[in-house]
Amino acid sequence: MDFELSDDQRAIVEAVDTLLAQHAGPKRAIELFASGEYDAPLEAALGNAGFLGVALADETGPLEAALCVEAVARAAGAVAIGASALVAPGVAGRTLPGPIALASADRSPIVRFGAHARTLLVVDSQAGLARIVTLSPGDAEPVRSNFGYPMGRVARALEKSGERLAPGSHERLLAWWRVALATEAAGTMRAALGVTIDYLKQRRQFGRAIASFQAVQHRLAECSVMVEGARWLAFEAAWRGAPAEVAATAAAYAAAAAARVFLETHQLSGAIGYTREHDLHVFSMRLEALRLELGGVGGHRRALARARWGGGA
Repeated sequence: MDFELSDDQRAIVEAVDTLLAQHAGPKRAIELFASGEYDAPLEAALGNAGFLGVALADETGPLEAALCVEAVARAAGAVAIGASALVAPGVAGRTLPGPIALASADRSPIVRFGAHARTLLVVDSQAGLARIVTLSPGDAEPVRSNFGYPMGRVARALEKSGERLAPGSHERLLAWWRVALATEAAGTMRAALGVTIDYLKQRRQFGRAIASFQAVQHRLAECSVMVEGARWLAFEAAWRGAPAEVAATAAAYAAAAAARVFLETHQLSGAIGYTREHDLHVFSMRLEALRLELGGVGGHRRALARARWGGGA
């Protein structure tokens, strides 16, 4: 894997960043969270610009899609970008009507974007396959939370049979779901760390910026290493087409890094980081949602053990 982006990849990132500068950002995320709404205009803008179909285009693929997903997460976009740009193309081989929510018949029916989703991608482990369920009004209900994402309960929708994909498709859905989680977490962590560094450069103690203290710099450096590790593991998993072991590795590392970054950024920022006036909570609370999804670190590590050694670990 080349750790330098190609000219085309850099152009894609620059283009999506330009779009996000106009349509996304922490302020927009805070407004949407207060109303419990989904950012349909942002999703439409991404779709019109072709970013939701990058994984299926002739000259691009899942890695370029992951670059877009990471950028949207970094800009606090309140859209189901991981499901639309990575998971649906990877599992169904086509784009699906959005918003798209991801759910497992074996886990909690409360999922990110569930109340606004038009399509539900379901892991059905008992049947040994994945399902694509088209949602109708009333199939899901909104659930308030502090996670920074619009959440919804999809219990009724899980009872629908929908379009049944090929046997074994549930494993592909889980693998791509983990890649999407790792990629979104990487972008969210980068943003949380950036907000914290900006604050520490401005906040002064003992006549100096807090960021100038060596002990603080060491902690920031450790977080930066973890974030970059999560980022490149996620990109590698996307580039390789989400093999089960690689996807689980990326998700496990990202979930562990998210827990560390959450703690460090809030401790270094102090009480202001928990206030609605400060942007850190926009990203840090999303990290809590991402790191807990699909069973969290433990769930991803068990999936890694199964992929590597088999059995029912």
